[in-house]
Amino acid sequence: MQTNFSDEALRQPHIREADRVLRSCVHCGFCNATCPTYQLLGDERDGPRGRIYLMKELLESRDDDDQVTHETQTHLDRCLSCRNCETTCPSGVEYHKLLDIGRAEVDRRVGRSAKERALRYGLRKALVEPRRFQALLALGQTFRPLAPTSLKAKIPPRASRAGRTAPTTHNRRMLVLEGCVQPGLSPNTNDAATRVLDRLGIALSSAPAAGCCGAIDYHLNAQEAGRERMRANIDAWWPYIDQGVEAIVQTASGCGAFVKEYGDMLADDPRYADKARHISALAKDLVEILREEDLEALAVHGDARLAFHCPCTLQHAQKLGGAVESVLGRLGFSLTTVRDGHLCCGSAGTYSITQPALATQLRDDRLDALEAGQPEQIVTANIGCQTHLSGAGRTTVRHWIEVVDEALTTAPNNEARTA
Repeated sequence: MQTNFSDEALRQPHIREADRVLRSCVHCGFCNATCPTYQLLGDERDGPRGRIYLMKELLESRDDDDQVTHETQTHLDRCLSCRNCETTCPSGVEYHKLLDIGRAEVDRRVGRSAKERALRYGLRKALVEPRRFQALLALGQTFRPLAPTSLKAKIPPRASRAGRTAPTTHNRRMLVLEGCVQPGLSPNTNDAATRVLDRLGIALSSAPAAGCCGAIDYHLNAQEAGRERMRANIDAWWPYIDQGVEAIVQTASGCGAFVKEYGDMLADDPRYADKARHISALAKDLVEILREEDLEALAVHGDARLAFHCPCTLQHAQKLGGAVESVLGRLGFSLTTVRDGHLCCGSAGTYSITQPALATQLRDDRLDALEAGQPEQIVTANIGCQTHLSGAGRTTVRHWIEVVDEALTTAPNNEARTA
């Protein structure tokens, strides 16, 4: 795609990056074929190709150009950032990088209403601090019966823990990113990962000073606040890296996709660039650890019939489509066929809150596909997808490692677990 940026504009790093991404696009339109919002709305401006043209026009225009309006902002807001288009694109367009630039620029140029600013600020403050989130969640769960129907679906019932086993000391050590909302919404997920890896001779522990990965701030256009969280996490993890931990494990694929991009997002920071690249290299989704191990050591004989929802951040961002299904198959679980498995469920971070109508339609369509094979349970790999799909009150939705852990605790030779 031809661009028309001035030499002065190209001296700005974000314009140079946008120019690079735009020039890789051949505007073929293959991306529209797999875009969830284009399929729902049928509007070129709600597909990747149309949004790319909108962002090109935006970035090439002057600050006083009155053609840049809230309408442009609306079409960019409707994007799920699912990155399905990147998987489809034959030219390798890094659409998500252009989208971050475009959203920041349109917000700077046209602003937001007081209501929108309040919602986004509230989401950032409520979600990124685990203790604050858990306190607000407990309050919501207490008064859930009194909440409007639309709000009840957003407040999950209290989650229980299956009983945490103290990690055994092993020569192999890894860190886990606890996450900001997962400890409140699904506290058993990381516990289950700890127990399963313990059986494999791997000690999993957290760095107490590590916090939110930074994705919520970054994608709500508080990008510098997101970078500050990246730097804080790097500082929290570095002493453990010096001590020889093998990997930084994420059980939420959304966090994993973001941490793997620390190196790119802090590339211009002279103090953190090298460390950020190292952190990104160490970042592993849980399935990347398990698929390399001798799974027979788990003594799991899974017999449940499952449908797997592969999160966009796992299959499109991390390119790990099929990895969880392979591990579950090796462990004996029966997996149903799910049509259009590449499509987004509508969770997409805070999307289900900022775009509730579209998110609900996408969720219901995804559940119809997941339930078509009559699974006993639906499993996934991201807390956002898990919570969003569960909100419909249909088939039970869990993290896949919980199902493995449950089979572990009931498997033959269970004494190996406490050896």
